[in-house]
Amino acid sequence: MRFNKLDLNLLVTLDALLEERRITRAAERLNLSQSAISGMLAKLREYFDDELLVPVGRNLELTPLAHELAQPVRDLLLQVQTIVAIDPAFEPAHARRHFKIATSDYVTNVLMPHVIPAIEQVAPNITLEFMPQEDSADKLRRGEYDLLIIPEPFIASDHPNRPLFDDTYTCVVWEGNTAVGDRVSLEAFERLDHVAALLGWPRLPTYDSRYLESQGVKRRIRVTTSDFVSMAPALIGSQMIATMHRRLASELARRLPLRLVEPPVAIPAVHEFLQWHEYRENDRCHRWLRDRIIEAAAGLPGA
Repeated sequence: MRFNKLDLNLLVTLDALLEERRITRAAERLNLSQSAISGMLAKLREYFDDELLVPVGRNLELTPLAHELAQPVRDLLLQVQTIVAIDPAFEPAHARRHFKIATSDYVTNVLMPHVIPAIEQVAPNITLEFMPQEDSADKLRRGEYDLLIIPEPFIASDHPNRPLFDDTYTCVVWEGNTAVGDRVSLEAFERLDHVAALLGWPRLPTYDSRYLESQGVKRRIRVTTSDFVSMAPALIGSQMIATMHRRLASELARRLPLRLVEPPVAIPAVHEFLQWHEYRENDRCHRWLRDRIIEAAAGLPGA
């Protein structure tokens, strides 16, 4: 299809080139040959009367015009995707959609066991894919992710969101830990070896870790994991201690030989939010899945 003499299919190629900045990667992304991508880039350069991407070393850098085009092109393609996805006769039983949801293993363990059964039988052809949280706000804006389930400080201000649930924090030890009794003092907390998580890349401290550091609480980190759940098995058989979300810790303590102990410092509750792109606001299938997630969160037991 052409609009004002521009083949609109070229905009898909332009979007891939502006994001990847490599012909090889754009070709892989679109499942086309490098020569085909090069030919399309030549047509785009001719139409816009601009190089768009210029070689700098081994990479291609965007020209000023290309920088100006990047977001409008991405927004246009997102709007097209939204239009194509509109199904006025939407019925969960017949819908075929794949949703990418960026969230943590904490949310996957605490919330998703209540979400998946709610859609499994009712919508057999709706599939979910849980994605890492790195650059999740940018990927939401670019339409790469359908939904984010993230703590309040990380929600993007320019897209709709909805609070889901809150959680508090608890300390966790192996049930055979002899260094920690029913309570743990601040002095003992600072003296003990800790298991803690660093998330994503670059490895970033968790919400509770940042708060404890801001309060001047010093911890001896002995073991570091890359997710929340792995902290629990690392405690078993040791005298170490960890600080975890209470909902997750309670769930893991039902499966593993663990004890929950109140932390010596009160850590503010974390608030988990659901977020989606503004263009998906009125997508009926998207809204249906959001409603199922919100309902599941509302039904969670108290932290």
